[in-house]
Amino acid sequence: MKEKDENLKGEDIREGITAILSVKLSDPQFEGQTKTKLGNSEMRGIVESTVNEHLTYFLDENPQVAKYIIEKAIKSAKAREAARKARELTRRKNALDSMALPGKLADCSEKDPGLCEIYLVEGDSAGGSAKQGRDRRTQAILPLRGKILNVEKARLNRILNYEEIRSMITAFGCGIGEDFDINSLRYGKIIIMTDADVDGAHIRTLLLTFFYRYMRPLVENGNIYIAQPPLYKVQKGRKEYYVYSDKELEKLIDEEVGRGTNYGIQRYKGLGEMNPEQLWDTTMNPEERVVLRVEVEDALEADEIFTTLMGDKVEPRREFIEQNAKYVSNLDI
Repeated sequence: MKEKDENLKGEDIREGITAILSVKLSDPQFEGQTKTKLGNSEMRGIVESTVNEHLTYFLDENPQVAKYIIEKAIKSAKAREAARKARELTRRKNALDSMALPGKLADCSEKDPGLCEIYLVEGDSAGGSAKQGRDRRTQAILPLRGKILNVEKARLNRILNYEEIRSMITAFGCGIGEDFDINSLRYGKIIIMTDADVDGAHIRTLLLTFFYRYMRPLVENGNIYIAQPPLYKVQKGRKEYYVYSDKELEKLIDEEVGRGTNYGIQRYKGLGEMNPEQLWDTTMNPEERVVLRVEVEDALEADEIFTTLMGDKVEPRREFIEQNAKYVSNLDI
């Protein structure tokens, strides 16, 4: 590091390093009923001096390991400082005046968060239709370009430098991570509205990973929803029907339309294929739409799934796919 740079902190050096010590005492004493902390204070000095002596010897004998630890610590310190600056920037942008909000956000006019909702929309095409078809009083639209960063594999400084994520943080107004404050949330409902295809499902997963890792209270409080756009439009004469699954389509044809009659079926490949009126009628009208609220019933299980599916290790992900492949009922290749 350069002389003007901030000194390393203990957390920078300890990050990613694990040590296991075995200490044998004839008369151990513990603080508190949980026995999570040793009460024999004299052991601290003994352990520190012993570890310091042997660690110094080990690093002298293994300069490459010492160099690697130093490089890792410096990288950690730079990431910590970049994240701090990014959080400060985010907090400054969180002032609720219109100048602080993302330029591509079409905000709503209502100021009561309990009455407001924001749609996270996949792409500018669907975003344009959603902006035209929405209820401008209570519904805000934030188009997202492409797939957001997989936060499971990235440091916080990189996450906060990603434009799409920064736009969401600024629009929501409640901060991120340790600075998160749900009382500052500007929308009672955050609705993920993506295409009903594999790419749309991937974007939903990336967004849910971000929310779960850095805005978990939103999930736990029931603020996150997933919109359910229709898969098909069936037209018979002047009548139009919107259906949301293949099973529902079969039922409609059997019970309402009638097989052998003249009717047309349109398969929606994306939200951009709908005009504003159709998008409102099928997906955004609170009186008619279908939305699913995201809930975490078992936080530990959810944590393991996110780590397995979105983390760096390939083998656990391969095992998960192999074990669950037989349960797949709708595969898009």
